[in-house]
Amino acid sequence: MQAAASTAMAAHAILSTSPSSCALLSPVSKPVAANHQPPALRSLFHGVNLPLRQSMASLSLAAPSTRKPLTVVAATKKAVAVLKGTSSVEGVVTLTQEDDAGPTTVNVRITGLTPGLHGFHLHEYGDTTNGCISTGPHFNPNGLTHGAPEDEVRHAGDLGNIIANADGILPLFSSCVVIPLSGPNAVVGRAFVVHELEDDLGKGGHELSLSTGNAGGRLACVAAVPKKRTSLSKKRIRKNIWKRKGYWAALKAYSLAKSLYTGRSKSFWCDYTKKE
Repeated sequence: MQAAASTAMAAHAILSTSPSSCALLSPVSKPVAANHQPPALRSLFHGVNLPLRQSMASLSLAAPSTRKPLTVVAATKKAVAVLKGTSSVEGVVTLTQEDDAGPTTVNVRITGLTPGLHGFHLHEYGDTTNGCISTGPHFNPNGLTHGAPEDEVRHAGDLGNIIANADGILPLFSSCVVIPLSGPNAVVGRAFVVHELEDDLGKGGHELSLSTGNAGGRLACVAAVPKKRTSLSKKRIRKNIWKRKGYWAALKAYSLAKSLYTGRSKSFWCDYTKKE
């Protein structure tokens, strides 16, 4: 007990010599006599007050970093259409949409056209069983009249005119239009049609100007289809294939086991296939 008191006195004497000492548990300190015993359950400690460095102060006072919200970026959608017709007109239409709310970029390459302007439209149906006539009217979900691509009142499928050069080739035609690649008004599953005449953009005064632009017959057409399946679609297809394979393998194993158990000459597998 006396040794512990001597040790406490020595520590107090050493630490109290510091000019910048502060009491953590006792606000006032008094000199300790040589024969003084510290009271029970009372602790005195005098430490050294060290100044905090500027770098440590800035680190301790810095506000916690705010978490950035998770941003989901939609994948780019693509579709392609290969134009074919009864004439020599053929070509490729490629569509790209960066996000669901953005415009769709339409790139067109066509050969076999007569030089000059030709109406180019998106039609309601992707059905080409009876040629281009079975593609139906212009795609027009809002029930408006025919117009130019820049007009407010127009069909959604009004893409204006394309211009073929002297060799009948349209090297590249690019346009941004508001026809999405997904949703109820998606371009996928509908048909692109190239017409033999110029589209008057609804301003020609002809009886067909406000319905077809008086663009004449249909030279070539094709339905737009997704350019490639998404990785999710591929996974689903593979999963379904393995499900079917697993089902038939289990059925064959059951048939073999039952035929061996019953000793029948014909297996359950043969009976099952007969019923099917």
